[in-house]
Amino acid sequence: MTARETTGRVLDVAALARVEGEGAMRVRIDGDLVVGVELDIYEPPRFFEAFLRGRGYQEPPDITARICGICPVAYQMSSAQAIEQICGVTVDGQLAALRRLLYCGEWIESHALHVYLLHAPDFLGYDGGIAMARDHRDVVERGLRLKQIGNRLMEVVGGRAVHPVNVRVGGFYKLPDLDELRAMVPDLQWAVGAALDTVSWVAGFDIPEHHGEWDLVALAGEGEYPILGRRITTSTSPELIPIEEFSTHAVEEHVAHSNALHASWDQRTYLVGPLARYSLNHHLLPPLAREAAAAAGLGRECRNPFASIVVRSVELLTACEEALRLVHEYVPPASPSVPVAPRAGVGHGASEAPRGLLYHRYEIDDEGTIRSATIVPPTSQNQRAVERDLWQVAQAGIALDDDVLQARCEQAIRNYDPCISCATHAFRVQVDRGWHRYRI
Repeated sequence: MTARETTGRVLDVAALARVEGEGAMRVRIDGDLVVGVELDIYEPPRFFEAFLRGRGYQEPPDITARICGICPVAYQMSSAQAIEQICGVTVDGQLAALRRLLYCGEWIESHALHVYLLHAPDFLGYDGGIAMARDHRDVVERGLRLKQIGNRLMEVVGGRAVHPVNVRVGGFYKLPDLDELRAMVPDLQWAVGAALDTVSWVAGFDIPEHHGEWDLVALAGEGEYPILGRRITTSTSPELIPIEEFSTHAVEEHVAHSNALHASWDQRTYLVGPLARYSLNHHLLPPLAREAAAAAGLGRECRNPFASIVVRSVELLTACEEALRLVHEYVPPASPSVPVAPRAGVGHGASEAPRGLLYHRYEIDDEGTIRSATIVPPTSQNQRAVERDLWQVAQAGIALDDDVLQARCEQAIRNYDPCISCATHAFRVQVDRGWHRYRI
């Protein structure tokens, strides 16, 4: 009996594979209608905002880096930016360039990991990167070398590849070794070519058609493709929004089936991440990346989440280009940091993690003690968009057999590279026939 011939079905995925962390998926179907979808993030809460209360104002970059092993720099930069705003400090010049260079390292390693090992197997019909490597060893080795170069850049600038230890409020604890930085030029030159090949490679995938129905939200680039910034741009308003107003637009709420909060933007479903960044800041791509995007068939806007692998590859190329430029232009500043004295106030910080806009808000007292902290990560912002896509993808594939529909729904989730944590689990689907109508 095929899936099309059944009346009630439940696709119940206990543990999602090839995503960072512990989550599940449930799709409920009654006849020819999808009647319920859930992205169930059941990984236990880790209470980092509570950990921060009562700590010193210099501590957030080191504490928040432990939230994620894939994108620790994003947490460090957003938190440092927020504290520096409170204290009336601006980090600019070569120190700001070093921050962007470190962030490029994170984009390179994260995007390479996702494109080559987490997402490409979906398009090529493999269960994972190891199986894919048996038939495409040279391709996987290219991806691993790209990731290694990103990791090395984080080591040279940040002190180590996982949870960097060289970032502080006001800049860095020490400047990177100039010889080590210059020694990376050949690798970065290779990386630019390899990233260009990556764009061409993924552009040849058979990409399902889909049009995402959500608003787009990203940092506004100011003269360069956005990684760090202080203003937000959206697809629904011509006005740029100061990051201080983030919480007046983005409202979080708890839902019963997820330990991560769901967010809406002006009471609407919205998207952060590569598709939003690209669509809202296409004009700021470096020339080579812009040319590669056009050659790959991307327009000035992309709303197909299945094509996010192409957009991420364009961003991978962007980060490699930027890193090479920044290394060439680097002149060591006089000091690794600027002085930051505490004062009472509220500060806001935001940066573009590989998966999207990451917002931090802190309140500190006169002595520099943190009184409150708010962190809004990209994946919690994207959960509504993921569930909307799941609903539409499942409805469009209602006539497919269970295993084919399951694979398509699995791929729809991985389009977003959800960062729940860094664990990977087996992906198993159970189908329960005879389901009654259900609504969420």
